[in-house]
Amino acid sequence: MAGCLEGKVVAVTGAGRGIGRDIALLAAKEGAKVVVNDLGVSTDGANPDATPANEVVNEIKAAGGQAASNGDSVADPAAAEKIVQCALDNFGRIDGIVNNAGILRDVIFHKMSHADWKAVIDVHLHGAFNVSKAAAMHFKNQGSGSYVHFTSTSGLIGNIGQANYAAAKMGIVGLSKIIALDMARFNVRSNCISPWAWSRMTASIPTETEAQKARVEKFKQMSTAHIAPPVVYLLSDLAKDVNAQIIGVRKNELFLFNHNRPLRSVQRSEGWNAQTLHEHAFPALKASFAKLETSPEVISWDPI
Repeated sequence: MAGCLEGKVVAVTGAGRGIGRDIALLAAKEGAKVVVNDLGVSTDGANPDATPANEVVNEIKAAGGQAASNGDSVADPAAAEKIVQCALDNFGRIDGIVNNAGILRDVIFHKMSHADWKAVIDVHLHGAFNVSKAAAMHFKNQGSGSYVHFTSTSGLIGNIGQANYAAAKMGIVGLSKIIALDMARFNVRSNCISPWAWSRMTASIPTETEAQKARVEKFKQMSTAHIAPPVVYLLSDLAKDVNAQIIGVRKNELFLFNHNRPLRSVQRSEGWNAQTLHEHAFPALKASFAKLETSPEVISWDPI
């Protein structure tokens, strides 16, 4: 029986380890030809190494699949073009992009350096744009294609010490939405995955307090393999009616996240000043204020 990605070519960034590796392996198992992109760097973006990507390619080939490795950086527009070109050179087409590559530079905001900010934005947000842009004309011309981008509850909800990461991940939500709007006419879809999984990235979560230790123990129950099936589904034609969505994946749970919409409104025919805003507008709106909460506080139950 043919897999759901039979005949398709997909490129997975950050596919040498963790979530990306599991996506690449499952995509190949479901029939896709896979470009395994990975710089092989540490979680902060240092010390590139081609070994992880090559190992995943060898694993796919050993199982009877087809794959090619690529070590170009998503943060560089010209290098990102080479990721898509790798698919074209090896397999003749491109049908799916998984923007999974990422690094972390976690630090409390008032201590965050410009270098820490830029490094994370470059890989996550600029990287998602660069690789998506490289595939866009190919998708348009063939009248089909699927993007799967990775966002995070660090942005969707909030986490301490991740201003750079959260800003990038919320930027990716906006990028995905506009790609979906702009390219729907060409039968091109764009969706986001927000994952919970124990990986090298989450292994950097501090464990100084009892609450932090409990959070890490929960993460250890959630393997990266749980993330791959929804991603592969979104790449397939089975998901032809799924577009512009944000899907959370937490072990065996799926979450559909909402999009920002107005909650309440107030109006004053004669206009507003500081006093009337204080006396009327904000008291009326206050009941609907978002709480200052972190992701573990909102998603507080054990993984299912």
